[in-house]
Amino acid sequence: MKGRDQLKRGIQETDEVVQLISFAIGSERFGVEILVIQEIIMMSAITEIPNSPEFVEGVINLRGNIIPVLDLRKRLRLRGVPRVEGFKPGNRILVVEIDENVTGFIVDSVAKVINVSTSRISPPPDIVMAGVQSQYISGVVHLDEGILIILDFRKILSGEEKDALTGVSRLTPAAAEGVSR
Repeated sequence: MKGRDQLKRGIQETDEVVQLISFAIGSERFGVEILVIQEIIMMSAITEIPNSPEFVEGVINLRGNIIPVLDLRKRLRLRGVPRVEGFKPGNRILVVEIDENVTGFIVDSVAKVINVSTSRISPPPDIVMAGVQSQYISGVVHLDEGILIILDFRKILSGEEKDALTGVSRLTPAAAEGVSR
């Protein structure tokens, strides 16, 4: 019996723990590794950029840096998650660095930091979950509250979209404010 306990304890000790930020879009729960997130900010005034893709809400001035802001609901093309006109006070912007570009992603709410053992993370399913294409999903975790879909923010944007957003982030604060909504 002691041998089994030691083996079980050895497995648990080698099992890594990942910290995830959990957030919601509609009734769906998502997570992202905490190391990907630079910061979480309250919703602020967004300056619209003409001729930008539908999922690009515009830009914000974050301490002198122009950050493109994307609506994650639109980007993921979430089916079955109703779009509410305008933004609510609980909305947050996840500020993420992807390939040396800082981008903001609008989510409905941010819940908490969750510690998850890597052994509990299942690979992404081959089917579409909650309307999210599997290419954006790095894993799935079954929690007491339901399923948490772990997103891979490096795959949310195509190379072409990342290049387009790089140009947006090079705007000066004065130039960004000159673009009217």
